[in-house]
Amino acid sequence: MNFRKITLGVFSLLLLFSSCKKDDDGGGPAVVERDRTEQQLIDNDSLVGYLETHYYNSSLFETPGNYGISDIVIEELDQDEDGNYLPLEDPENTTLLIDAVGSPRTTTYQDVEYTYYVLSLNEGGGVMPNFCDSVRLNYSGMLQDHEVFDSTVTPATFDLMQLIEGWRLVIPEFKTAVGNPSIGDDGIITYENYGLGVMFLPSGLGYYGSTSGVISAYSNLIFKFELFQTELNDHDEDLVPTYLEDIDGEDELYNDDTDGDDIPDFVDIDDDGDGVATINEVRTYSYSIDTTIGEEDPLLAENEYVRKRTNNNGIITLKTVVLVDSDSNDVPDYLQESIAVNLNED
Repeated sequence: MNFRKITLGVFSLLLLFSSCKKDDDGGGPAVVERDRTEQQLIDNDSLVGYLETHYYNSSLFETPGNYGISDIVIEELDQDEDGNYLPLEDPENTTLLIDAVGSPRTTTYQDVEYTYYVLSLNEGGGVMPNFCDSVRLNYSGMLQDHEVFDSTVTPATFDLMQLIEGWRLVIPEFKTAVGNPSIGDDGIITYENYGLGVMFLPSGLGYYGSTSGVISAYSNLIFKFELFQTELNDHDEDLVPTYLEDIDGEDELYNDDTDGDDIPDFVDIDDDGDGVATINEVRTYSYSIDTTIGEEDPLLAENEYVRKRTNNNGIITLKTVVLVDSDSNDVPDYLQESIAVNLNED
């Protein structure tokens, strides 16, 4: 496991946007680093101003249907000859974004409290991904002037750990599609009841002072997205899903380092540094569930967690991991050096 390689990948600010290459020709002026707290105030004022002067076609989404990002139309209010914004022209069918996003979200990132906004058009009927899982989705990213800087043509899969902070915050608020997708005679894949929304992010939860393509430094970002599927990640392949390696529950993986070796648990193959690999201090089980005859998921034991779930025409294979606690002190063996038992040793 090459930890340096993983670290560099995770800290890539926007691997999501494959078509947006960071400017590196050295021809442009150097970007002056700004104070994050001051920039957040500027960004939030800009976002609020945008939300107060733009509206979307809200009536469309009042009727149930499989809507997508192409159906979300955001427009700017008309202005009079003096540049003053006019009221909504069609308030029965459109809604100001500021009235639709609800309460602002806040989060502390890089020691700064950030505010961001989410327009939820459909929560979805499947499962919510964790902040560190992989997701399959469609998206379209644009600036506040509505210039699109990147988008998918067909669904793409991304590891949320390799995306900007805003994505790790917003995507887990939504659920995936229900069941497996269907494939039509034309080869088109269709998902049902998937998460659909728009996120409005300050620069500090996106690129911040970096530039990429048409994205200038300190740009707020807007993303429309459709969330189809998710899969649990296990970045160090130690059989403990990455979300369980967030020991303090802060949705931050780099500050969880049980053995203090400067390798975060989620990429450490021996979390407690006792010489026995984590993979050998846990137990695994596999279940087969035939939903076509009404079988349901088994009741999992204490400290037993799902690590992988697949569905093949109604036959579900459920793979789990048990975080063994030999001395019953509520600390799993793989997290305490004093317990070094190889459970897989003959």
